[in-house]
Amino acid sequence: MERVTFKGFAYGAIAAASYGLNPLFALPLYADGMGADSVLFYRYAFGLVMLGVMMLVQKLSFALRRCEVLPLVIMGLLFSFSSLTLFLSYNYMDAGIASTILFVYPVLVAILMAVFFKEKVSPITMISIALAFTGISLLYQGEGGQTLSLTGVTLVFISSLTYALYIIGVNRSVLKDMPIAKLTFYVLLFGLSVYVIRLKFCTQLDVVSQPVLWINPVCLALFPTVISLVAMTKSIHYIGSTPAAILGALEPLTAICCGVLVFGERLTPRIILGIVLILVAVTLIILGKSLIRQLQVRVIHRNHHFPQR
Repeated sequence: MERVTFKGFAYGAIAAASYGLNPLFALPLYADGMGADSVLFYRYAFGLVMLGVMMLVQKLSFALRRCEVLPLVIMGLLFSFSSLTLFLSYNYMDAGIASTILFVYPVLVAILMAVFFKEKVSPITMISIALAFTGISLLYQGEGGQTLSLTGVTLVFISSLTYALYIIGVNRSVLKDMPIAKLTFYVLLFGLSVYVIRLKFCTQLDVVSQPVLWINPVCLALFPTVISLVAMTKSIHYIGSTPAAILGALEPLTAICCGVLVFGERLTPRIILGIVLILVAVTLIILGKSLIRQLQVRVIHRNHHFPQR
């Protein structure tokens, strides 16, 4: 059981860190004049090819049962709208800030699970969320008191909500037991339809202008799409929706590392403190249940040796 839990947390961490690489590969394409719909079309199209090859290697059937079609369409649209609103928000605010605000989705998952599925929110989960949000506020606290774009914030919130619904939907539908590569393949297939339609059946698709830039859509398909989706799905299967979502705290950490290492952004004491708080939050989530069990065992053992009068 402990090994399964560890694997779930490991996959959740990989999923979050991979998804946090979106700005790293998307912004160079934006700088080349490409629109969000075109960037996402390439991301999903390349992702489909990669997953199709993966399914062939694993000898998985592409056939679907009738009861799986509608849930897959819904999951595909949810994930696609989450991607679209996040990428559109990059036009209104710094991509790192957008990726950080996106982290509100673990809270939405916890709230939705509590309201609709009566899942209890433990004190450790609440403390972890509070620590993570405190850390995030330190990471991107405005230096000059600037006001963030309302349009950008709204887009990111929609992205966060649709991603939260996707996470819950995967774990609470007939898709729960579907092979991961197959599930992800069809999520991308139905999600791709959004961009095909928005691009007027690809008549308005922007072409990558330089050969060297092709590495960006390929990496967008590999890291924030295939690896992130597959790892997130595995994590949900092992540990459930809420813990998997809270591990998303690693997404803004990835954005910070990319900014410092790739784009030369400053690493201030305030940012370091924010990173530490987020890491503590993630560590609490990972070790929380184990710590509670150990404390319960010690209390029971102590009461056994020192019975109350």
